[in-house]
Amino acid sequence: MNFPYLSRYQPVLLSLFRFITGLLLFQYGMTKLFHIPQVAMFANPPPLIWTAGLIELVLGAALMIGLFTRLSAFILSGEMAFAYFLGHVFHISKEGPPVFLPLLNGGTAAILFCFACLYLAAAGGGVVSVDALLGKESEATGGAFARR
Repeated sequence: MNFPYLSRYQPVLLSLFRFITGLLLFQYGMTKLFHIPQVAMFANPPPLIWTAGLIELVLGAALMIGLFTRLSAFILSGEMAFAYFLGHVFHISKEGPPVFLPLLNGGTAAILFCFACLYLAAAGGGVVSVDALLGKESEATGGAFARR
């Protein structure tokens, strides 16, 4: 089934997707660094988790407003891939073989964030972003492919 009339909303929905992805990552940074809200899992974070929180806080905020979207999203995508393997695949399996299945290792969110950010790194921030205001993004699709 094809819905061609929905394609006109694509640029704005891309911006909404970028904002929500940034907001969700920003909340992880807030809880890891400032314990807002308090989550037992992040009560006493080791330095690596604190560093991840700093990246998520700063770059999540950048994604929310659409500033340096492609670079921010690319870095966050790499961080989420790193988090998946280090924090889920190998952390859980310290006493046995690695557990790669996200349903079993709790890494579903990390994988979703990784690929959401990878998509944003390729697609850009959309028309409702600081990047678009500064003329760094194309009006048509929010990305380099519109310039062809």
